[in-house]
Amino acid sequence: MKRSRIGDLPMRVIYRFLAVGLAVVLAAVAAVVGFVSSGSPDQPGEGKTGQIAAPSAAPPSPGSGSAEPSVPATSATSAEPSASTPAQASPSGTPSASASPSESSTETTAPSSAPDGSEPAPDRSAVIAALVDPRVPDLPRDKRLGRLSGKADKSKRRVRDGKSGVSLVRLGKPWKVFGASPFSTKQVLPKAKGAAHRAMLVSCPVPILVQKEAKDTALLAARWTLNHHPKGGKITWTASQPIKNGWLLAYRVKYKVKGKARFSMAAVAVTEISGAKPAMLFATIPDAQSKYWRAINTAVSSLKLR
Repeated sequence: MKRSRIGDLPMRVIYRFLAVGLAVVLAAVAAVVGFVSSGSPDQPGEGKTGQIAAPSAAPPSPGSGSAEPSVPATSATSAEPSASTPAQASPSGTPSASASPSESSTETTAPSSAPDGSEPAPDRSAVIAALVDPRVPDLPRDKRLGRLSGKADKSKRRVRDGKSGVSLVRLGKPWKVFGASPFSTKQVLPKAKGAAHRAMLVSCPVPILVQKEAKDTALLAARWTLNHHPKGGKITWTASQPIKNGWLLAYRVKYKVKGKARFSMAAVAVTEISGAKPAMLFATIPDAQSKYWRAINTAVSSLKLR
């Protein structure tokens, strides 16, 4: 029996064998690719139910009209997000990054401005706090400042306050102009024996938060002046009245010096200045120099816009 050799086969038979072999190889390759592309259960895959589809890496085209970046879509079955990219669902259902407390509260805590862009008027919280202070009693109803004891000062000279935009009387001797700091202008009397502080007449822009009402601004200013009286001083009002473009408060400040009750006569006048902080005039004279109290009447009546 003769053995057949490949060289004896016709060419068409050889081609047929080659085609069949190639088809088998291609089928095997396709099966392997299909198995790999299906993915294993432990690895996120594309299109599987319950998995988050990978976001598109391509940026939106300029002509698409969308101003927001694309957001990864989720399937109907919710899956746990990856720990490396935590997200929270916003009320609209769109996943969004978690904001810090300061960022999330900015919109609700920022103060509102007036329609013209100016700062909102302050509330009366500072005034309420001042009236709770045991050193400061409630303001009386409008009460005029009476003529205080002492001789009237007839000086016609004036002191100009460039910082406050006002001018006031320059009192005659024994008053003298002194180093102004921390005020804008300052006049003082020689220190009296037994007095715990020096008599002075000063002016400056109000050193406190300006209130909507001049009366409230004057109240806060009067409370602030306790810093320039002996420790433990308490106010007793003697006058509360409107003045031109502002408000006047006169008061006694009671305190103790070496265990003995003493007091000073004092006054604060607040005058509103266009385009600037109100000007403040402050005078205080201890009881040891009561013969100069009348200078308070003179100073208050002399206050004018510069």
